Amino acid sequence: MRFLSGQKDVKVAVIGLGYVGSCVAAALADRGIEVVGIDTNTALVDELNSGFCRFQENGLPELVSSGVAAGKLRVTTDAAAVREADVVLVTVGTPVRDDGSLADEQLTGACIELSRHLRVGQLIVLKSTVPPGTTRSVVLPLLQRSGLVGGEDFGLAFTPERLAEGTALAELRSFPIVAGGLDDDSAQDAAEFWRNALDVEVIPLDTLEAAELVKLADNWWIDVNIALGNEVAKFSALYGVDALDVIKAANSIPKGNGNVNILLPSVGVGGSCLTKDPWMVWHSARERGLEILTAPAARQVNNDMPVYTAQLAIDELTKQGKDPMACKVAVLGLAFKNNTGDLRATPVVDAVAAFERGCGEVTLFDPLVDVEEAEELFGKSQAASLHEAVEGADCIAILALHREFADVDFGSLPVAENCLVLDGRAYYSREKIAELRALGFAYRGVGR
Repeated sequence: MRFLSGQKDVKVAVIGLGYVGSCVAAALADRGIEVVGIDTNTALVDELNSGFCRFQENGLPELVSSGVAAGKLRVTTDAAAVREADVVLVTVGTPVRDDGSLADEQLTGACIELSRHLRVGQLIVLKSTVPPGTTRSVVLPLLQRSGLVGGEDFGLAFTPERLAEGTALAELRSFPIVAGGLDDDSAQDAAEFWRNALDVEVIPLDTLEAAELVKLADNWWIDVNIALGNEVAKFSALYGVDALDVIKAANSIPKGNGNVNILLPSVGVGGSCLTKDPWMVWHSARERGLEILTAPAARQVNNDMPVYTAQLAIDELTKQGKDPMACKVAVLGLAFKNNTGDLRATPVVDAVAAFERGCGEVTLFDPLVDVEEAEELFGKSQAASLHEAVEGADCIAILALHREFADVDFGSLPVAENCLVLDGRAYYSREKIAELRALGFAYRGVGR
């Protein structure tokens, strides 16, 4: 049964106001839709209702503030607020356990609570990443505890989130949205909702499981491709050639619907999705008797990169005739990617640990990260400034090139003689490398 066909002024509830939920809620409110956000975190709810947003995403704090001020976005801990909504989006966290299985406590808790307030005529849309079959076998039975029947009394669809930190709002407004439903009516309602709400292309799929697989396939591909780039970098280093030149040239030929597209090497992979979704694939397949090989292989390659990258610097310092155990390393950029303060699963943690094992002193600086969160994660406080961090440093390890680091005057830095610049994610041009060397710096990068 169609519940949204032709309906105007649809009201939306978003359950789970983490990074994804906050982005979705704010973007919908910005489009003039009345949105109620629901979360169990009282502090987070109070912050959002005051117009403050703790998540660092370009434009998100402004959208939250304007949405609250305009009365289009309100936030509560009361799950009963979902009864007001025509569409309920579930965006709770779905981490994995050590064996790759879904840690479903947040998901099941949200669905059980939702079942207590579900009413006839609502469309429930799961956006949290889950193993194929979860919406049908876990979410549906929990919602039907309400006494209502999926496909008859309420619609149920899965539309995966495919957003990247730092560009999420732009992607929400431009990326195609995949929609699979419990039945055709649910899929059509979900497609109509997203087309009207965000004015984006919608790609309909035949089943819930097909839609669930899309997000996993995306991140599986990305992780494998990054692993390929990392191994191309290691391979290139054996022959003294620049991996970035190799990758650029390799990517110049057409293949399939585009070009060969080897991604760039780096200090490692982080974030909440790329580090867990491949394991979700591996575990789900194994439960059904299929041994996936590429997902764990890519995870191993990418997990090894922080130590490999740190060792590049240690080896280079040794070649200079320095004792690494007497050297100071300044790590600039603690987040898992450039231009974000996101510390989730950041590979810099393992790189710093490797430096601390192999070098004398390690200092940290990242102007974008939460100071207290970083101190808890790394077990030490940051330097007060970039200059303090690099003072007397034998190596500057740039492991996330934030905009704040882009125009650093290297010639003015109070570093040790023949200081090494370790490029973990800066991808400096040949001209920049030549400039650094002219200033008396040594340079080493991943595959460079």
